[in-house]
Amino acid sequence: MQLIDGKATAAAIKEQIAREVAQIVAAGGKQPHLVAVLVGHDGGSETYVKNKVLACEKCGFKSTLIRYEEDVTEEELLQCVDKLNRDDDVDGFIVQLPLPKHIDEQKVTMAIDYRKDVDGFHPVNVGRMALGMPCFISATPLGILTLLQHYNIETSGKKCVILGRSNIVGKPMAQLMMQKQYGDSTVTVCHSHSKDLKKECQEADIIIAAIGRPDFVTADMVKPGAVVIDVGTTRVPDATKKSGFRLNGDVKFDEVAEKCSFITPVPGGVGPMTICSLMKNTLAAGKKEYYS
Repeated sequence: MQLIDGKATAAAIKEQIAREVAQIVAAGGKQPHLVAVLVGHDGGSETYVKNKVLACEKCGFKSTLIRYEEDVTEEELLQCVDKLNRDDDVDGFIVQLPLPKHIDEQKVTMAIDYRKDVDGFHPVNVGRMALGMPCFISATPLGILTLLQHYNIETSGKKCVILGRSNIVGKPMAQLMMQKQYGDSTVTVCHSHSKDLKKECQEADIIIAAIGRPDFVTADMVKPGAVVIDVGTTRVPDATKKSGFRLNGDVKFDEVAEKCSFITPVPGGVGPMTICSLMKNTLAAGKKEYYS
């Protein structure tokens, strides 16, 4: 069993990005600028945005954080998006989800200029991704692809089972693993209403678990030598931790790990790659790589 180290992989990629940014700036080019818009004080979002700011520093990007309280109106938020769309100094920006219930997330996502949508959530980017065209790929699926490539894990012709069908991970992951230039795999998407879910997993060469249920994938669901990618990050109470909780994956790591050829830990697996992918997208936005 080999552990897939997302932390070390992300650090190496951020160093590469920093070198490229230094060259761009030395040649008189523009420093990439990422803006994060954060509404309210959700613990997970706070941590995620803080890590994004730190990653920007590592990569040599300019970063700006725009904060709003929970009671911000939808109109105010849409005005902020419009301003960022029109600001030539801003290469890419994200509006951190989830948003408060009184704000229509879809409306906000649609309002973002797809050429600055480094989260890859705008329908134009999602559509281009589905067609295999150049675009911003959403950060978590891009991070998983990068890990599979970095560890030279063979995906072509393999049976890949994806647990979960969310717009952020499950659906885009299925599209990418199916496509010839990325996964080139035979893909099955399982969810809460799937029959024979266990049997599907037992036949899989690659399992990507993004179902949001701690310890859902157990040893009896995994065939020997399978590759297991754990996207789950559920907070579970833990009195031994200073914060009072720990992050738990969708995979029962201790019992599954010994059966795998490769497995990602939680934390330290997919998580660091998500932020790293956002940095890759921001660099591409700064270089006008996909949309001139």
